[in-house]
Amino acid sequence: MRYLMMAVALSAGSVQAAEVDVLTAEARQQAQALGQSLMKTLKQGIKSSGPVEAIGLCNVQAPAIASQLSQGEWQVGRTALKIRNPGNAPDEWETETLKSFDARIKAGESPQMMEATLLSDNEFRYMKAIPTKPLCVTCHGAELTEPVKARLSELYPDDAATGFNVGELRGAFTLTKTLQ
Repeated sequence: MRYLMMAVALSAGSVQAAEVDVLTAEARQQAQALGQSLMKTLKQGIKSSGPVEAIGLCNVQAPAIASQLSQGEWQVGRTALKIRNPGNAPDEWETETLKSFDARIKAGESPQMMEATLLSDNEFRYMKAIPTKPLCVTCHGAELTEPVKARLSELYPDDAATGFNVGELRGAFTLTKTLQ
């Protein structure tokens, strides 16, 4: 009887591990879709009207893109330790994960594949690091033009999401799926 209970526990554990693998793969796809949509919108905005006008576009379009992608089973968004939009503030798990990502990057690990998962209370959570890329420093960098600073101040009076250098942790995609 004891052997049977151990085998059942092992089977249940491997089913759970397999389910986590499937959920992680789904989350990666959702994070990639969010990242690609945001980058496409941002690049088009900068190309057509410059960075100052792209800030306004990002202000409106980024939440709309996340909302659109959150219509299915996944709740999709972004967060950071230094936020621009107060609605993107990290919760406790996100904060600890972001701090871990930041420490790992500072220790020399590449952020490109950096991710974290949590399975708890019928909820699966996933985070993927967002490294600061050259385009990001236009509006999030240490050296901003005066027009960019003015537009950020206008749209985000409590903005803390500046001062970044290429390669640093800008934030993370954060996704949640309620399990049945």
